[in-house]
Amino acid sequence: MTDRSERASAAQAMLAIPLFNELFDELETTEVNMAVNAQVHDHEARQGHLAAVRAIRNLRSRIGAIANEGQANSGRKVPA
Repeated sequence: MTDRSERASAAQAMLAIPLFNELFDELETTEVNMAVNAQVHDHEARQGHLAAVRAIRNLRSRIGAIANEGQANSGRKVPA
């Protein structure tokens, strides 16, 4: 297992690749369209496509979280 800085660097490098983002956008769009265009009574297919959308979004979110590990929190601070 790599240390946190190596993981963060690798995740940042992945997110910096335009093809990576383009492919994930295409995958997500395809699954959303498949869910929208599923037959009215085909609930299993619709649920499967929406589960794929959730998985894609979760993976992107996880990669983003890893990329941001160790960076200073720029959010608002609680007043003392």
